[in-house]
Amino acid sequence: MEQRHLGRTGLRVSRIGLGTLTWGRDTDEHDAADQLKAFWDAGGTLVDTADVYGGGEAEYLLGRFLDALVPRQDLVVATKAGSVPDPYRRVDGSRGHLLAALDASLERLGTDYVDLWQIHAFDPGTPLEETLQALDIAVSSGRARYAGVADFSGWQLAKAATWQLAAPGLRTRLACTQMEYSLLQRGIEREVLPAALDLGVGLLPSSPLGRGVLTGKYRTGTPSGSRGASEQLAPFVEPYLDEAASRIVDAVATAADGLATTPLQVALAWVRDRPGVVAPVVGARNARQLGEALSVEALSLPDEICQALDDVSAPVHRYPDQDWSTL
Repeated sequence: MEQRHLGRTGLRVSRIGLGTLTWGRDTDEHDAADQLKAFWDAGGTLVDTADVYGGGEAEYLLGRFLDALVPRQDLVVATKAGSVPDPYRRVDGSRGHLLAALDASLERLGTDYVDLWQIHAFDPGTPLEETLQALDIAVSSGRARYAGVADFSGWQLAKAATWQLAAPGLRTRLACTQMEYSLLQRGIEREVLPAALDLGVGLLPSSPLGRGVLTGKYRTGTPSGSRGASEQLAPFVEPYLDEAASRIVDAVATAADGLATTPLQVALAWVRDRPGVVAPVVGARNARQLGEALSVEALSLPDEICQALDDVSAPVHRYPDQDWSTL
């Protein structure tokens, strides 16, 4: 699998990442092991997890597989901290919480360091410089090799990345930001993506298949066993089952028919090759599903197909986001 630099850093990662959101919850140890082995066999390196996935079980499972199943040095292990299971405070970006969470992640993973540590969300209740100092401490202490953020808005990302760049050698630059991005969700193109491109921050798209909807499996209803049929995940999928999304899914299916491939591969190839994207993070229910995603390595969409998909999914950009030359 092709490797790409993560932002303006020396770290290289596979251009498809393996997500572990459902590990330890909907994906058991056997299926998780099969996924990781298939991913590694295909040349994949970036494995993305978080301290809250499966209540910590995702990290624990991944830790059991390191060296026992896949050589630790062959993987880029990425985890996150900052989300908390508290309905009154869903995010805790305090230095104390973040560093304690990192230590707990390292224990579950059974490793001395993670290759990439990310702040899971912006915390308006903590000074940003305090949150970012946790990244500096993690890197300077050797507990993390590179640092990033997730789910920061455009101004939040620009402020954080600029703050880190203001003291080179003392503060660690942000290598990446992880954000939802797909043909069904192009909102980051307004401000987040321009900020990332300008500041050299690589983009790791989450939900690159539109929460599974872009595979086309919901075109005739909700299949049993799918995320849309799950009591826990149905509200996650439902926003992408409207008429506007249906038109985009139909266009993806038409493109797939013309290219003799699948809607999944078309949708994933589109987001993988967008400007600023380093590696879409794909979560799968089993190794068979993951295998279809990994087979996209050989697919590059023709320019006319990309343009057609761009047009049918184009987000509305009005003041002040549109090109000022048109005002």
